[in-house]
Amino acid sequence: MPGLFVTLDGPGGAGKSTLTRLLGERLAAAGHPVHITRQPSDGPLGTLARHQTATYSGTALACLVAADRYHHLDTEIGPALTTGAVVVCDRYVAASYVLQTRDGVPLDYLRHLNARATRPDLAVLVTADPRLLEERLTTRGAHSRFEHTGSSAIEARLYEETAAVLIEDGFPPYHRIDTGTVAPEVAAAAIIDRISRLSSRG
Repeated sequence: MPGLFVTLDGPGGAGKSTLTRLLGERLAAAGHPVHITRQPSDGPLGTLARHQTATYSGTALACLVAADRYHHLDTEIGPALTTGAVVVCDRYVAASYVLQTRDGVPLDYLRHLNARATRPDLAVLVTADPRLLEERLTTRGAHSRFEHTGSSAIEARLYEETAAVLIEDGFPPYHRIDTGTVAPEVAAAAIIDRISRLSSRG
């Protein structure tokens, strides 16, 4: 596809949403066509998956998230890529592997369930020291049952393990950003530099 697909994954409190917003603003300011989105999506399936984690769990939630992903790819991400846009997605397959395995779903099942998901051109792993993540979550508040006191160290470790699994599944090596040591503006600039280099390869 003529566009570029960029995904940001990482534990709760790492700063993915802030980075996604900054990337959208700076790419647009530089004249790049850009499309900002997130998963679960803002469509009916994604809204259900995002706000009903207390109701749905395990395999049911994993299938709901995967269904939303494929619909999102078909109706929003894919069309944006065909127009030449840089699509920046807040959370993607890595989030499913981490959160759904924590929810008791076998990893091999998740790999099969997400096998047809479009591979990104640039995959970014946004993380920070677990103690800092805990502080941010305490200040921000939990967004779902997956975010609770003491979960950050487990989640950060699982993302590191998942990055290696996804490379086996055909994903690009993750570009790591530590938001505990790098300001959001600096992190955004580093990601945009990588996007520019990918664009220049054409």
